[in-house]
Amino acid sequence: LHYLFGIGDGTTTKIVLILAITAVATFSVVAGVEKGVKLLSEANMILAAILLLFVILAGPTWEIITGFFVNLGAYARDLIPLSNPFGRTDDNFRQGWTAFYWAWWISWSPFVGMFIARVSRGRTVREFLTAVLIVPSLISVLWMTALGGTAISEYTAGFAGVADAALELKLFEMLGQLPLHQISSFIGIVLVIVFFVTSSDSGSLVIDTISAGGKVHAPVPQRIFWCGFEGMVAIALLLGGGLTALQAMAVSTGLPFTFVLLGAVVAIIRGLMDEWREVVAAVVRIGPWVLLG
Repeated sequence: LHYLFGIGDGTTTKIVLILAITAVATFSVVAGVEKGVKLLSEANMILAAILLLFVILAGPTWEIITGFFVNLGAYARDLIPLSNPFGRTDDNFRQGWTAFYWAWWISWSPFVGMFIARVSRGRTVREFLTAVLIVPSLISVLWMTALGGTAISEYTAGFAGVADAALELKLFEMLGQLPLHQISSFIGIVLVIVFFVTSSDSGSLVIDTISAGGKVHAPVPQRIFWCGFEGMVAIALLLGGGLTALQAMAVSTGLPFTFVLLGAVVAIIRGLMDEWREVVAAVVRIGPWVLLG
């Protein structure tokens, strides 16, 4: 906002943004999954698809298309080696990326996992895995190829701004070299804000469900409380140390929850095995009657 519109980027602006995001998230959670969260998420995905298509068409289209397949192969080839923290010589990547983001994603897993499970109610395991693992991975590779490939293409063509800019400005530096950059940059800001809102939605809904003893439709005041409490925690972390404090909290909560996740892995395997045995037993019981019929 400061880069595009000259709005102050101090603590006050950040607090106002947190309050605004929390307010929208609260409205969405109070409206419910179908009327609030779903509509907001669908609008966000439409905007993301528009921005992605624009970058593909306005950027180095052929390089993006060919790069997608190259990167897809690299993803399949290097996923396990790059995820392995052992036997590596690049300590900066191993410590700053692999270990930290393991803890980061683990700390997010209870919210994201329970939220996806809730909105996927009634789906088969195959449908769940396809929609949660395969499709998002393909879209992520395409997204990284389009935006990252365009930025690399601009840099190799002589534009150093995309490399020299601060981390949070690289997207807008890249879009600034394409046509209609004012519109695409505005869409980028809206996307970032709505992604924050939908992330807050998922966290609030899950905490709300847990604290309500598993009830899907918890009382409205309770929903408002948890959304507001999340916003206050975000402000406290911002005032107490900014991103460093947030990262430290994420890592500290991710480590102990690792053991909970390992238990959950065993539980889901046993649950699926038990269900398979029940299916086989049912087939054995009704099989003769089906043949006689």
